Amino acid sequence: MRKPDGLERLYVDFDSFFASAEQHLQPRLRGRPVGVIPIDSEHTGLIAVSREAKALGIKRGAFVRDVRRLCPDLVLVTARHERYVDLHRNIIAAIGTVLPVKAVCSIDEMVCALTPSEQRNALALGRRVKAVIAAEIGPSLTCSVGLGPNELLAKIAAEMEKPDGLVALHPKDLPGRLLSLPLADIPGIAKGNAARLTRAGVGDMAALWRLQPKEMRRLWGSVEGERLWMGLHGYAVERPETQRRMFGHGRVLPSDWRHLGGAYACARVLLAKAANRMRRAGFAARALALWLTDRKSAGWYAEERLQPTWDDPSLLASLARLFDHAERELPPRTTHRSVHVTLHDLVRLKDIEEDLFGHTAEAQLKRRLEYLSLLADRMNAGYRRTLLHWGPWTTIPGGYAGAKIAFNRIPDAEDF
Repeated sequence: MRKPDGLERLYVDFDSFFASAEQHLQPRLRGRPVGVIPIDSEHTGLIAVSREAKALGIKRGAFVRDVRRLCPDLVLVTARHERYVDLHRNIIAAIGTVLPVKAVCSIDEMVCALTPSEQRNALALGRRVKAVIAAEIGPSLTCSVGLGPNELLAKIAAEMEKPDGLVALHPKDLPGRLLSLPLADIPGIAKGNAARLTRAGVGDMAALWRLQPKEMRRLWGSVEGERLWMGLHGYAVERPETQRRMFGHGRVLPSDWRHLGGAYACARVLLAKAANRMRRAGFAARALALWLTDRKSAGWYAEERLQPTWDDPSLLASLARLFDHAERELPPRTTHRSVHVTLHDLVRLKDIEEDLFGHTAEAQLKRRLEYLSLLADRMNAGYRRTLLHWGPWTTIPGGYAGAKIAFNRIPDAEDF
């Protein structure tokens, strides 16, 4: 395993991105406490808060009805995902004038690789990245920059002096400032892992640092523990490329949609969006899963196995059958908090063997449905709206069905 002796990675992490984006896009919001919400409702939670709101003790995830009492002056803004994606693309272009972006980690995090000559001026490059973002995008959208021998340490460095920070964790100084961090500040230490560490007598970074790689692997129950040890100790850790396993979407249902009919109407829209993404990526699915949750996050789950399928009519028919099962098995008037649909057990379209009986009427109908699904995709993408669809199409309150920004997924233009 290679151990770099310089600062090979530069990590950019934006501060309170969604809220700062709204302050950037709406100058009247600058300097004011801002909370971003997914839908205009008193029963939803904040998905982002500005630094002014954080200073007042308001945290992401707090419910609107609670924060209004805490801060009557809080400005609530409904999320505009397509604007954030456009801003993200402009940011990537701006950073690219200083350094090529090696990888996009999320909508507001990206990492650059530094050459040996660039490593000698790493801090200066960090300042240049911050300066070009201020000049090309605007001073209201700040970022923190971290430098380290690998991506993990550069990410940790970017978090250390937020907002608007610039920190380098040089390999010759390790563990250094790492020892002052709470374990919860280390990416990869989730609640379950933290509990296992506590049971093993590891309560702080100094104790974690003293562990050996095989001990970390045993505590994590997987190679991820050993990878974390390597990353923290400054080794170059290249993660294996992940394989696509599923396409899916979920949605917390509005209060007046929390019945089986509302869940079904929502699931149809979510499935059509997931299927569109699957086709664009060149996959078919051999399974469709449906999950309905209640207020306690318990739920009803079922799936239907399929021949490799990627057309909307066939997938929607499968979804209807799953909801028929739900109607028979669930108690009447069950309240559903959320609905999730997932297409999984994927196979690449190019790997599907040609049907020897492809001349049958059933096979010909299947090909027509696949062609019509592709035609609808092209029409909808061209007009940036859903013009063609199968069966009823309901607008879900809050919009952005299938186009919300997730931590590890940035929607394509076709998703909107």
